[in-house]
Amino acid sequence: MGDRRIYEITGADREHFLQGLVSNDVRHLKDGPVYAALLTPQGKYLADFLLVPRGETILLDIDGSIAEATVKRLSMYKLRADVTITPSALKVFRGTGPAPAGAVADPRDPALGWRLYGETEGDDGSDWDAIRVAHLIPETGIELTPETYILEAGFERLHGVDFRKGCYVGQEVTARMKHKTELRKGLVRLAIEGAAPVGTPIEAEGRTVGTLFTQSGGRAIAHLRFDRTEGLLMAGDARLQLEESAD
Repeated sequence: MGDRRIYEITGADREHFLQGLVSNDVRHLKDGPVYAALLTPQGKYLADFLLVPRGETILLDIDGSIAEATVKRLSMYKLRADVTITPSALKVFRGTGPAPAGAVADPRDPALGWRLYGETEGDDGSDWDAIRVAHLIPETGIELTPETYILEAGFERLHGVDFRKGCYVGQEVTARMKHKTELRKGLVRLAIEGAAPVGTPIEAEGRTVGTLFTQSGGRAIAHLRFDRTEGLLMAGDARLQLEESAD
């Protein structure tokens, strides 16, 4: 698995503070972990993470490549709120087999199994790329980039956005995409013959129509224009064909 960092969010205002910033409803923490994103005011992706309840603390489980920048941005919004964000000594171990005592379910998709926060870091050897491709689950820094809109990345399907919670940073654009427009682009799963580097442009009839991302077992995740999905697509020398839908 990629490098994950764990932070502890404490203080009496911790839930109220997060509620005004992230894409999901933090009140769901009473039921278990919450998947959420932090967006720009223009509605574009800055970070995604898991929020995990742990007594009087909320754990922030985030990819190491964006951890420091995200915590710094969150801290900018603290003002006088009773909130403290500190690095945690906890580590995360994840797997897809029988869940050990104390593990919590990954809220994005049952195929992602469980996560255990403690002294051990790593995973049980599951083929995470194959799981992500099969279930169309984006990854920080691969499918999720500063140009991403979370609805195009499937956050509604992955339980990462709530349209009833009220205002948060980027909420207006996200809500407009949901209620007033039809998505014209998004993540799709393709059958692939051959291979090409992540980020390779996808072409149809000489026009760029998308971008190729994670590949595993003859399948791939791509960001694609929905009106350009018919017939043969090419990414470098790789041949692509749209699959019907995600599992």
